[in-house]
Amino acid sequence: MVTAVIGDGAVVGRAARHVKRTHFSLCWWLAWVLAVAGCAGSPPSNFFTLRPLPAADGHAAVTGGTLGIGLGPVTFPGFLDRPQIVSRDGNNRLTLDEFNRWGGTLQDDFLRVWSENLAYLVGTSRVLIFPTEVRFPLDFRITADVLTFEGTPAGEAVLKVRWAVLDPRLEQTLAARETSYRQPLRPPADQAALIGAMSAALGAFSEDVAAVLRGLPKPTAPPAVPPLY
Repeated sequence: MVTAVIGDGAVVGRAARHVKRTHFSLCWWLAWVLAVAGCAGSPPSNFFTLRPLPAADGHAAVTGGTLGIGLGPVTFPGFLDRPQIVSRDGNNRLTLDEFNRWGGTLQDDFLRVWSENLAYLVGTSRVLIFPTEVRFPLDFRITADVLTFEGTPAGEAVLKVRWAVLDPRLEQTLAARETSYRQPLRPPADQAALIGAMSAALGAFSEDVAAVLRGLPKPTAPPAVPPLY
């Protein structure tokens, strides 16, 4: 009798272990199926960059020029310092698009396109972005605080920026402005249209900056101070 009980217990133990293994395998298989289904059901992410002015984008590279321009620093609000494309869904609410993102950072892209636009509009290749080692004399330095650069519920891209043109030798402000730009989204008013409208707003800002630069006299170098002996 004792032997029979022990044998039955062994059989029960083997059956329990088999059930546990089967349950584990089934759970693993279900988890794998759900993971594959989740990956297959997620839309792919799209990555975007701003574009220069159409005339600058299709123009041959600018070479030469005598005007030296330095750009920066340029500051952005913290809520735009993220990979997702940001739009405003209301006065105090922002929406982040998880599947439409910047190819790099918005701040770097802004500076890249801004410098390309200004090089074309002013006709000089001597444009640098701070912080960069200065390899040629600068005639102007432009700083900017970007206050708004996003989409709106009205189907527009909005850029609002406070900026100044400085004499880099004397650190003297030559011009200071706060300007706003609104560009409507073209149909079908999707994310690609939003990026196009943002690029157009940045282009309009670049044109205003170039107009101010062309209207300023080129700063002259201060007279050399004779050495003291």
